[in-house]
Amino acid sequence: MLERWVIYAFISMFFAGFTSVIAKQGLAGISGELGLTIRTLFVFVLVLGFAWVAIPTADWSKVNSTNWLWLGLSGVTTTLSWIFYYKALKEGDVATVALIDKGSVLIAMLMAWLLLKEVITVRMLLGAGLIVAGLLVIAKK
Repeated sequence: MLERWVIYAFISMFFAGFTSVIAKQGLAGISGELGLTIRTLFVFVLVLGFAWVAIPTADWSKVNSTNWLWLGLSGVTTTLSWIFYYKALKEGDVATVALIDKGSVLIAMLMAWLLLKEVITVRMLLGAGLIVAGLLVIAKK
């Protein structure tokens, strides 16, 4: 049986795959910036609703300055990622933009190794190499 986090990751992958195609449809006739703004408003409302239902009130007292710092930085990097993703999505084809974006796993692997001291195995290096090869094949016209 798969661990719960693996199941969550596959569910995330499934919805992320839909996200790009749906977003590209939503950008018809408007700028990427406006599309991103509208999408973000929906995300904001939906996440607040989720938080209201899923987070016990007592959990808020556990948040400390380190949580605020790192999650705030994560919010900044998410914002920058989304801005450039939508610019690329507006002009490029979905499959290529989404694949290049998924190359972020390489950055995540490197940053996890540097900052979190996570181990990079031969299996992971092989997978990273395959991702790089796929990026080069698909991104090259």
